[in-house]
Amino acid sequence: MVQVESKDPAWLHRPSEPLRTREEGPLRALRFAVKDNIDVQGWPTTAACPAFARTPTAHATVVQRLLDAGATLEGKTNLDQFACGLNGTRSPYGPVPNAFNPSLVSGGSSSGSAAVVARGEVDFALGTDTAGSGRVPAGLNNIVGLKPSRGLISAHGVLPAAQSLDCVSIFARTVGLAARVFAQAIDHDPQDPYSRELPLVTRPWPAGFRFGVPDDLSACDAPSRAAFEQAIEQLKAQGGTPVTFHYQAFAEIADLLYESALVAERYAAIRRFFDEHEADVIEPVRGIVGRGRAYSAADWCDAQVKLQALSQRARAAWKGMDLMVVPTMPMHASIADMQADPVALNRRLGAYTNFVNLLDYAALSVPTSLRADGLPFGVTLIAPAGMDWALIELGQRLHHASGLTQGATGEALPPPEVLPLQEEARVRVAVVGAHLSGMPLNSQLTEREGRLLRTTTTSADYRFFALPGTTPPKPGLLRVAPGQGAPIAVEVWDMPLRHYGGFVALIPAPLGIGSLELADGERVQGFVCEHAATLGALDITPHGGWRAYLAQASRPATALNA
Repeated sequence: MVQVESKDPAWLHRPSEPLRTREEGPLRALRFAVKDNIDVQGWPTTAACPAFARTPTAHATVVQRLLDAGATLEGKTNLDQFACGLNGTRSPYGPVPNAFNPSLVSGGSSSGSAAVVARGEVDFALGTDTAGSGRVPAGLNNIVGLKPSRGLISAHGVLPAAQSLDCVSIFARTVGLAARVFAQAIDHDPQDPYSRELPLVTRPWPAGFRFGVPDDLSACDAPSRAAFEQAIEQLKAQGGTPVTFHYQAFAEIADLLYESALVAERYAAIRRFFDEHEADVIEPVRGIVGRGRAYSAADWCDAQVKLQALSQRARAAWKGMDLMVVPTMPMHASIADMQADPVALNRRLGAYTNFVNLLDYAALSVPTSLRADGLPFGVTLIAPAGMDWALIELGQRLHHASGLTQGATGEALPPPEVLPLQEEARVRVAVVGAHLSGMPLNSQLTEREGRLLRTTTTSADYRFFALPGTTPPKPGLLRVAPGQGAPIAVEVWDMPLRHYGGFVALIPAPLGIGSLELADGERVQGFVCEHAATLGALDITPHGGWRAYLAQASRPATALNA
């Protein structure tokens, strides 16, 4: 390989001839780079440590898959040494500058990969993500960072940082391109101990999705906090409803990554090399990895138990939300400040990222705005493992609504790409009484992902009765002969077919589900009543609906007799 001399710290290995194995394929004509802890046959892998350098005899599985898909590999990129850091300054090859302002950090550890994508030198790049390394650099450089569910993309041929948590990540200037690369990269690989065949949800979020917002934004500086508030409004415009969740458990989980025996996994990843060449590892990486020696197996077990206990608290937060939204990074920092205070500022960069892999979540970092100071800002969409495509669908909508350009290139976003999603089968049901919006049983619909489609009436062939002895009070709808009924107000809802059976099972006699005819002639499933139950019941047809009846029934008797 002929090495091109370059003073650009983003690139570590850039041959004069890019590597291409196929002229055709779904990724043809696309150029990419890989972080230098990912093996490429015949090219050195250094992990940003010259003494560690070795030349692999085979490509990492993910590199081979992308080459087979027609992509062209341009070179290998700089990183925080041994993927230990979130800032991009921990490399003997030099700090990687931010694509918008060279005095600022690019983020890490996948610093070079993010920078060359943001600058438009490649179309996409691979990074790795253990604590946020595939997300923080994306947020700081106005690009997309996809951290897939763990085990979807093979890590065979990737030098571990913390092997049980590591994910190969994807950087691109658009969500659509990241999705195309993701589709080609995923595959079960028995050579990777943590690879898995994980069923992926391929339906978009329901209308009116609920997104969780942390109650603690204290790590954010003022410009980032304002930009995050703007992002919340952008998500509301996409149909979302914000709900606040307690962040304390997630913060405590994040602390475990470096402040407990879990850090021993970083030592285990390079133990033989570290024990023989400790002096060749730069600070503060040396100190972080070295701490892993001090823990015993019992300490590791204690840390795992604590993680599981905190995970129980974290699960409780999900009862009120469909996905979580956090600032990708809470602030920008100068390279000089980061080098002067490398531990505290690095920890602050990971305030909203460190917990994700420990809890086995999927995540997507998406640019949403430029802050008031003109620097990039983005949010990370987070969901349980297997929700990758749903995050991608929402992330693409959010990114394209932002009005931003691509990375630091100034180029407009291209049209959104078609994603391999399918709408989940749903069933429509008309409700007339206690299941109406705001009524006592409406939660039976909303808890089953029901969504209100419209308010209308039945055809004129129905009569309506207040059923005695029902709790909560319920009406009965009865189909009658033409000319003997009246239109009755209904709400038309739909819900996933998978929830419909459970919903119907809750309906007590004498009510049931049948086919209702609406005013426009459409037929939907809806509440009906046995004829016998209406005998002797109060006929409330003239009120035209349950709300109108209840409103009049609640009026004082003097008013009713007036």
